[in-house]
Amino acid sequence: MIRRPPAILALEDGRVFRGESFGARVETTGEVVFNTAMTGYQEILSDPSYCGQIITFTYPLLGNYGVNDEDWESERLRAQGVVCREVCERPSNWRATGRLQDLMEEKGLPGISGIDTRALTRHLRDTGVMRGCLSAVDLDADSLVDKARRSPRMEGLALAELVTCTEPYWWTPDGPSDAEATQDAKKPLVVVFDFGVKYNILRRLRAEGFRVRVVPARTPVAEALDLGPEGVVLSNGPGDPEPLEFAIMTARAAAHSLPTLGICLGHQLLGLAFGGRTAKLKFGHRGANHPVIDRRTGVVEVTSQNHGFMVDGDSLAASDFELTHWSGNDRTLEGMVHRTLPVLSCQYHPEASPGPHDSRPWFAAFRELVQQRRVAKRAAKTTAVPARAPVGR
Repeated sequence: MIRRPPAILALEDGRVFRGESFGARVETTGEVVFNTAMTGYQEILSDPSYCGQIITFTYPLLGNYGVNDEDWESERLRAQGVVCREVCERPSNWRATGRLQDLMEEKGLPGISGIDTRALTRHLRDTGVMRGCLSAVDLDADSLVDKARRSPRMEGLALAELVTCTEPYWWTPDGPSDAEATQDAKKPLVVVFDFGVKYNILRRLRAEGFRVRVVPARTPVAEALDLGPEGVVLSNGPGDPEPLEFAIMTARAAAHSLPTLGICLGHQLLGLAFGGRTAKLKFGHRGANHPVIDRRTGVVEVTSQNHGFMVDGDSLAASDFELTHWSGNDRTLEGMVHRTLPVLSCQYHPEASPGPHDSRPWFAAFRELVQQRRVAKRAAKTTAVPARAPVGR
């Protein structure tokens, strides 16, 4: 058995976990959370929504199928740190191009293995997620607890601008590009506001027949509309939605201008834009096995989720939103559709494949809204086209 250098994970409440370092031998702080997915660690670690977080994987083995050049959700690793029970030294998969621990070392991402992740997960479940410090440099537990307590809380933390793109780009069959794909000229254009967008959202939009232009988070709505889009997507992203006043204004303006789809953080921004409230969950929803119920049909979707904040459904009870989808675990709001505007949003990730495709109707419903607006525009009608919620299997 390979013996690695020691490492410590210290929580702000004084709980300390000792293990072995893997990946980069550096020190980091962040909100310690847990994810219950059995696979997808490369996608999770490169998901911008995990910016500011140290991720505990509840599945006991990490790295068993290696890493590759295809399973990225952004251009780099985004998490603050990794916690696991065991790291596989010799991955086996025909797609693998390397080991997870080597990628983490190359990209400067620290990890700790050899700890009781069940005990850590139960602790976070019972007490709530909290700040932590992971270090293979400083091995003084009291010092690390103090560093955890002095690190910023997730509440009030605006992180979208840390992960957004700096310049607009096209999403093509080959990924990000400065030039639009030549065969896309007749497809409807959608503008994606990048608050931390996952690549698979962009892939799904292309699969639905859209041209996809991604713009930085602070792009003025008027500037985005000058591009001539037929729809707007408000992406996922990290942090607390409430401090993002510019993004809330963007959500409000977009929703009153074009068919609009909000995903995860985008869903929260729409809730705030229409007078709702958001709140922090005790330990969040993170995993690939979360049930969501469509209250109109009783259909249950198996969904992929990653969010620590939620839209308070009661705060929108008197709004023009129909609150359609709810968590089967804790009854939090998971999806809503505006009754008069072509606007819909979901809290979970319809671009993921845990069901495997239970949530794809959200993209089809958005495409239908865009198509309806096209038809109405051609007919010179000026009335708003109400949204229709997607219906599952």
